[in-house]
Amino acid sequence: MVLVGQSTLNLTHTVKAMVYLGLGAWLVWRALATTAGEGVSHPHARFGPANRVTLIRLAVVVLIAAMIGENIPSAPLVSAPGAAWAIVIVATLAALLDAVDGHLARRSGLASAFGARFDMETDAFFVLVLCALVVQSDQAGPWILASGLMRYAFVGAARLWPWLAGPLLPSKRRQAVCVVQITTLIVCLGPIIPPAMAASLAALSLAMLTVSFAIDVRALASHRSTHQEI
Repeated sequence: MVLVGQSTLNLTHTVKAMVYLGLGAWLVWRALATTAGEGVSHPHARFGPANRVTLIRLAVVVLIAAMIGENIPSAPLVSAPGAAWAIVIVATLAALLDAVDGHLARRSGLASAFGARFDMETDAFFVLVLCALVVQSDQAGPWILASGLMRYAFVGAARLWPWLAGPLLPSKRRQAVCVVQITTLIVCLGPIIPPAMAASLAALSLAMLTVSFAIDVRALASHRSTHQEI
């Protein structure tokens, strides 16, 4: 039993964290074995410092994810401020690590399609976890889960409409929206943020994410139309 602030984490938290971490490690290993033609190749002999940082970030996110369904965080957050702040601090650490891996990849000359995908999927999982904790703490309604599920819905839709899996140019807008999304959700878990304010912030970030996805879908549709004309 682990003490966090004035609350405790039971053995189930440890078990869930181990299961999630094992699943994550299997997915990483599977992606490393993917052929170059499938777009997530890692052509380097070393795993690389950037991927190691992303792996550490994934481990931190897994520890947070294991809190889903536990007694912390719970509503109202002010009833256990120590636990709430602990989650905010750990989540902030995971968010800050996101600014490190890309720099290390470029500096070490070990950038790869695998590394970019690893980073993106870790971000997507992080957003989904934060959304679930915001709902669990009653800082916003279940509708905020749309933010965390949007990426997975997009990937699922691409199986039905393969043109959605087309390449997209790197986008500062996409990166900025991701940062805003993660930052906003972490803020929503702060015990000094009332539920009404948290819900408003979450709704704004969801709107931004929806617009960002709409822009990308429109670009992919336009690219598809151009190829059909040719």
